[in-house]
Amino acid sequence: MVSLVGGSVVVASAQQNQKIEKPISIDVDRDDDSNRPRSDIEEEMKAKRAIRYAEKEYQQNVERARDLSSLGAAIVNSYKLRNGLNGDDLKKLEKVEKLAKSIRNAAGGSGDDGPMEKPPKDLGEAMEMLACLSGSLKDKVEKTPRQVISAAVIDEANVLLEVIKIVRTLPAKV
Repeated sequence: MVSLVGGSVVVASAQQNQKIEKPISIDVDRDDDSNRPRSDIEEEMKAKRAIRYAEKEYQQNVERARDLSSLGAAIVNSYKLRNGLNGDDLKKLEKVEKLAKSIRNAAGGSGDDGPMEKPPKDLGEAMEMLACLSGSLKDKVEKTPRQVISAAVIDEANVLLEVIKIVRTLPAKV
C-alpha cells in the first residue's frame, strides 16, 4: 500500500514539473479592449501595414508569373530540340502547374471551369498553346493592378491548367 501511494506522488510531482508548451499566436489586429477607440495613428499604421502586405503579395504573384513564363518557354524549347519531352521537362511542367494554380488563387479564382472548347490534338499543338498561354498569363498578371480581381487572369490560368492536363495524357515520344 505504501509503495502505491509513493508511486503516485512521484508521478504527480513529475507531471507538475513538466512544462506544458502551447503555441502562442499573436493577432496584431485583435482588440483586447473592444470598447477602446483606436487613435488615428493606430488606424493609419494598420492601413499602411495592410497596404505593404498587399503589395508584397502582388509582387510575389508577378514573380510567379515570370517564373511560369520562363519555365513554359524552356519546356517548349526542349520539345523543339528533342521533338518530345523528357523527365526534366515533366518536372518543369509540374512546377508550371503549381505556379498557375497559385496565380489563379491569388487572382481570386478556384477550381477548373471544365474542358476546353478546342483542345490541342497533338503534343506539338499543345506545346504551341503552352508557350502562348504562359507568356500571355505573365503579361496579364503584370498589367493587372493589385487591387483588381481579374477574370481574364483566372480564365487564362484555367486554360493553361487544362493544357497541362492534356500534355500529360499525350505520348511524350522521348
